[in-house]
Amino acid sequence: MHPYPHTYNVAASGGASGPVSVTAAGLPEIRTEPPPQFDGPGGAWSPESLLCAAVADCFILSFRAYARVARFEWLQLECQVEGTLERVERAAQFTAFRTHATLTVPPDAAIERAHQLLEQAEQGCLIANSLRGSRALEAQVLVRQPGVT
Repeated sequence: MHPYPHTYNVAASGGASGPVSVTAAGLPEIRTEPPPQFDGPGGAWSPESLLCAAVADCFILSFRAYARVARFEWLQLECQVEGTLERVERAAQFTAFRTHATLTVPPDAAIERAHQLLEQAEQGCLIANSLRGSRALEAQVLVRQPGVT
């Protein structure tokens, strides 16, 4: 890892209506629209969905790092983040993030250790740690039997 501070540069461009183009050097463009809850067309990424995606992505990457350090073998991690947006003191803000995680492990995996690593990943996620909303993790660990795909 590079020493801190880390700097990330992103640009956005848009007109009076239509999509907004989000870009960063060396990365594909993302086109966003307001979500249907804000009278957007739907069917496109929005700032709200991107924020929840960042929490989910960071959770998985954090788990990957903790599992690597612990030499914990695992097969798959699926994650869904539900963000709750509310009006607080006349301003809209996310007040809660609920992470639903399903970890699949081989038959010889230590289930309690799996749960500990999932908790560490939730607590160590730098994106979630940068947000105000409360957080909750609902995790389950599934054991994949040999020969089952």
